[in-house]
Amino acid sequence: MEVYLAENLGFCYGVKRAIQLAEDSVSPDTCSYTLGSIIHNPQMVARLAEEGIGKIESLDEIQSGTVIVRSHGVGPHVYAKIEEKGLGLVDATCPHVRKAQNAAKQLADDGYQVVIVGDKNHPEVRSILEWAGEGAVAVNTEEEADALPRYGRLGIVSQTTFSGAKFKKIVSKMLERSSDIRILRTICTATDQRQAAAVKLAGQVDMMIVVGGRNSANTTKLAQLCQEKCKTYHIETADEVCDEWFATIKKIGITAGASTPDWIIKEVYEKCQKK
Repeated sequence: MEVYLAENLGFCYGVKRAIQLAEDSVSPDTCSYTLGSIIHNPQMVARLAEEGIGKIESLDEIQSGTVIVRSHGVGPHVYAKIEEKGLGLVDATCPHVRKAQNAAKQLADDGYQVVIVGDKNHPEVRSILEWAGEGAVAVNTEEEADALPRYGRLGIVSQTTFSGAKFKKIVSKMLERSSDIRILRTICTATDQRQAAAVKLAGQVDMMIVVGGRNSANTTKLAQLCQEKCKTYHIETADEVCDEWFATIKKIGITAGASTPDWIIKEVYEKCQKK
């Protein structure tokens, strides 16, 4: 049996940067806390906790210390409250997310109705919506795009981890919604690369294993894309690899989401090699 790794997989630049900033914030003189999970990978979050980095869901939970803004970003009111409470700040917002936030704000400032193509419940999209101000909306499907009214001026941005193909289809549904449209495709390069590499490998093997947090949107999307090509399993750790998967398999492909640590990918790869 042969085991192959996708050409592009695992930690992207933004996630590596966020983890490094979090680890660098550890100090014997103060406590550090991530505001929510710094990335969507439970195992990495647990490892950071072992290093002394706590996690809070609200700024009301602490009165002192350093707050680490996670890679998905936050709205402007969070920065204001951190300053108001006199807390330290480490901003680990992914640069690509920051670009999307700034793009949404600029469109709103220029008088455009802002529409974010992405999951409105995802923390990144929530942060972009806040930077776009009141009135901004998010759409995640072609049906939701079809239901939009007409606008005088329409500005479109995207969740950075959104599927490029799906973004194109949704945007096509909005082209008749205004005579003045600005489209800013803020999908990051790492997302495009990982999706393309996963689809390519899935077409060459009998089975794909996608490694990453089940709460990770980009990992879930990789699994969906691979499933269209071959039998696919989405797992978080090597412990979930099952012997019965390999009974009639000759070629296995492995990919991983942008928030999946190298050490987890290695453990999965080594376990598959022993089958």
